[in-house]
Amino acid sequence: MTVSPMLTRLAAERATGALLRDHGTLYLVDGRVVHAESPSAPGLDVLLTAGGRLPREGWDEAVDRAGARQAVGRFLVDSGRLGDGELEICHLEAVFDAAFFALSPAAGPTRFRYGVSHWLGTVRPVSAEAVERETVRRRELLDSVWPYDAVDTAPVRPRAPAPGQTASSRQRSLLAAADGARTPADIARLLGRPAFHTLLDVRRLAAAGLVETPPDPLPAAPPAAPPWAGEATAEPDIALLRRLRDALEASP
Repeated sequence: MTVSPMLTRLAAERATGALLRDHGTLYLVDGRVVHAESPSAPGLDVLLTAGGRLPREGWDEAVDRAGARQAVGRFLVDSGRLGDGELEICHLEAVFDAAFFALSPAAGPTRFRYGVSHWLGTVRPVSAEAVERETVRRRELLDSVWPYDAVDTAPVRPRAPAPGQTASSRQRSLLAAADGARTPADIARLLGRPAFHTLLDVRRLAAAGLVETPPDPLPAAPPAAPPWAGEATAEPDIALLRRLRDALEASP
C-alpha cells in the first residue's frame, strides 16, 4: 500500500531534502528517511529529557555546540551522554512516531524542498518503504483496538472503573495525567512518551470503558432555504383557482 506517492517517487530518485506536509516533515538523504518531525508527536529531545534519560541542559549543550554543523546526534554519543545503540533506538522511535502523523491521510498538500537537511544529522537512515509499511501497520492496529479516532484528539476524560476492573501501571500513569483538558498529544509530551504509544493506550482504555469516547459529531444542518422558496411551496389560493376554473368554463 502506497501511503505517499511522492515519498515513493523521491525514494526511487534517491532525492535529498525535506518532504513537507501539513502535519509534519520527513527529511531524506539519498532517498532514505533520516529524520521526521510533527507537531503531533514529541521530538527526540522530549523523549530523551522528559523520559529522564538525558538532562535538558545536556541536550541544549549538544544543540549549541553541534547544531550548526548538523552533528547533534554524533555529539551526544562522542561526549558520552548516550550510547550508539541507545541513540539509534530512541531516534527510530521518534522517526516512526512523527512519520505516522506526517503521512496521515488528511495531511493536505505535499511539497518537497531539495537540498534541505536537519541539524540533528544522520543517525540511522530508514527506507521509505519501511516507514510506509510501519505507518500502515500502526493505523490498522489502532482501528483493531477501538475504531473511534475521535479519542485521538479529544481531551482524555477518565471514567470510574467497574468493580474489579484494573489497569496496567503504564495506563495508570496516563490516567493520572488525564485532567479532562489534556489531549493524548499533551499527555505524551508530559510523560515523555511517543505519541502513537499514547494513542494506543488511550484507545485500549476507551475500549475498556476507562476513558470517555466522544460522540460522533452531528451531521451539518442543511442550508437555509432562500426566501422565495417558501412562496413557491406555500398552499395555493383555492378560491382564486376556483374563480379561474369558472371563468374558463363560462368562455364560449
